[in-house]
Parts: sequence; C-alpha cells; structure tokens
Amino acid sequence: MADSRTHVRARNGRTRTNTNLHVVKSGTPAKRGGRNTAKTEGEGLHDYSLLFIIFFLVVFGLIMLYSTSSYEAGIAYGDPAYYLKRQLLNSVIGILAMFFVATIDYHIFEKFSNALYVISVLMILAIIPFGREVNGAKRWLYLGPVSIQPAEISKIAIIVLTAHLLLTINKKELYTLKGTAKVMLPAIIQSAIIYGITRNLSSAIIVFGIAFCMLFVARRDFFRFIAFFGAVLAVAAGLVFYISSRAGDPDMDFRSGRVLAWLDPTKYANGKGFQTLQALYGIGSGGIIGKGLGQSMQKLGYIPEAQNDMIFSIICEELGMFGAISIIAMFIILCWRIMIIAMNAEDMFGGLVASGVMMHIAIQVVLNIAVVTNTIPNTGVTLPFISYGGSSVVIMLAEIGIVINIARSIRLRDLS
Repeated sequence: MADSRTHVRARNGRTRTNTNLHVVKSGTPAKRGGRNTAKTEGEGLHDYSLLFIIFFLVVFGLIMLYSTSSYEAGIAYGDPAYYLKRQLLNSVIGILAMFFVATIDYHIFEKFSNALYVISVLMILAIIPFGREVNGAKRWLYLGPVSIQPAEISKIAIIVLTAHLLLTINKKELYTLKGTAKVMLPAIIQSAIIYGITRNLSSAIIVFGIAFCMLFVARRDFFRFIAFFGAVLAVAAGLVFYISSRAGDPDMDFRSGRVLAWLDPTKYANGKGFQTLQALYGIGSGGIIGKGLGQSMQKLGYIPEAQNDMIFSIICEELGMFGAISIIAMFIILCWRIMIIAMNAEDMFGGLVASGVMMHIAIQVVLNIAVVTNTIPNTGVTLPFISYGGSSVVIMLAEIGIVINIARSIRLRDLS
C-alpha cells in the first residue's frame, strides 16, 4: 500500500515530513542570503488552501460590498450595483496580477527593490502638483478614468526593500543602532512623506509597522521589541492625555478632534463621533447570528460610505458575531498559511518577503477592526480584500502572487 505521506524538500536539501497539509510546519531556518541553485526532485508547491482563502475573501467582499453600498449607490448614481461593478473590475485585475506575478521569479524584486522604492516615493510627491482631492483628502493620482493611490504601492515597495536591506547587514551589525537605523530609515522617510503630503496617518503607520515587524522577525529580540512597543504606548497615552486636557481649544487640529471623539463619541455624536457611534450601533444590533444578509439598517445613510472603512460593522450587523468571528478566523488562517510558506522558503529573502506580506495583512486587519470597535481613534484604514478600494485590492492580490511564487520554490516529493 502506498505511503500517503508527503515530504517537503526545500532547495537547501533539507526534507521535512507532512502527513496532511501541503507544507509542514518548520523549525529549520531558511538559507540566509542568495539563492540556492542545487537541483531538487519533485514539482513546486501549489498551496490550494491559500488560493481558496483568497478567493473566498474576494467573493465574500463583493457580496458584502453590494449589500452595503447598493442603497447609497442607487441614490447617488441611479445604479445600485455601481460600486460592485467597479470593485469587480478591480478584483479581476488584481487576480490577473496575482497569477502573473506568481509566474515571475521573486528574486527579481530584490534586484529592483531600490528602484521600486524610489518610484513609490516619486508617485507620492507627484500628488502635490497632480493629485486630485476627494472627500477633503488629496491622496490620488488620476490617469484618465483610472485612479491610483500611491500609498498602497509604498507598502509593497517597503516590504521588498526592507527584505533586501536585512540581507545586506551582517548578523552582528543587525543588533546595533547603526544596523537598525539602516533598515528603518527608508520606512521612516516614506511614512513621513505619506503623512506630510496626504495626511494619511493609517498608511504611514502601516508602512512603518511592516518594516519594524520585519526587523523583529530577522532579529527575534523580544526584550527590545517589547520595550519599544511599551515606549510607543507610553507616548501615545501621553498625547491622548495632552489632547484631552485641551478639549475646546480652537487651535486643536483635525486629528486632535478625532482623538477627542474617540474618548467620548457620545459627546461628539453630531460631529466627529457620529460615524463611530453608528458603527457601534450596527455591531451591537447584530447579536449572535445577525439580522440577515441585506437587512442592515445602518447602511441606509447612517454610516457614511460604509463600504469603505466601516464595512466590518455591516458584517457584524447582518451576519452577527458568528459571521464576524468567521471572517477574523479566515484572516488568521491566511496569515498562518503565509507564515508556513515564509518558514519553508528556499532562502532568507523569500522568507522575509512572505513575512512582510503577512505583517501587512495582519496590521491592516487589526487596525480596521480596532477602528470600527472604537478601540483606537478613527484612522481610515480598509479591511483587506473586502472594503471598497481599487488600489488596495490590486496591490494586495499582487503581494499574494509573490507569496505563491515563493511557495512554488518549495519542492514536493511523493514517496511510495
């Protein structure tokens, strides 16, 4: 009788056994540095569970997008499917980009990492003379009917560049202040430019967070990571206290107003706290199993542009706690699958890039849900693969394409 076990062979020659999954959990670190060109047997890994999760999230996102936006789209454009059609087109483009990128050897991104970073920065700078303001925010470039949000391109650029920089630093230097600065400086510059030009705080936080988490993955210095995280929390708490002590000051800017609305949304129910309160009402009214698909009341004009940042609230209202937990579980499984691929990558560059993609998704999911539940101030961040947004879904699907290519470098061999 044939042995049903599957062996995973990376190009470093090591073999690991998996009895039920496409790829096994690995505790063996990937090769640091360049590509191992040793010949191996078997064909590349095709992670069908990863593809299933991605297609599920995209299709689920389209369904929820139509449910959330049909009322507003019907009033504004006379077509209830207006947002659905646009997002469907963006999703198709993203899926095509995913499969195309999956056929490209991911090592080519290391060669062009500096160029990609420079292009992403120049695109953000181009917003100053060429950007168009939408809903009070100047964050988009328009090429005819096509709109591009350069901040989204910055996220994939910082993943690739940070992975490249981590490979150029020796292990001893990596633990020094000089090595840390060398890795983090591009992310700090990019985050500052994003916030300074577009006032997009969420994207600035995500870009910095991706680079910092990738540095942590490479260093695995838990003490310094916890110390830094604690320092950030202390500074944030100090800022919140300072802002709250100046409530009512006419010099307080837009961001400060959001912090005050976060601290006491009911006090600002007719202003900056309105969207947050309505989102919380939606979450609370959904109960355990929800009101049913399409039965939300909050989407009927109570939550402005609910298909964007606040779509998780509508998920909770229509599908209840069960639906919300199910979607969170899908994101956790997605991140776990990408982590497994990162741990089994043929070299360190592949492992770091996959880790960066995982961090990007995880940070964005956590920030979105934290905003909707009023755990943190409203920063305007989308829910990956589900919220309305062309640049976001295309870039994220392209990142998944890179992960798929990294997975294909892992070799499978069936033994009889």
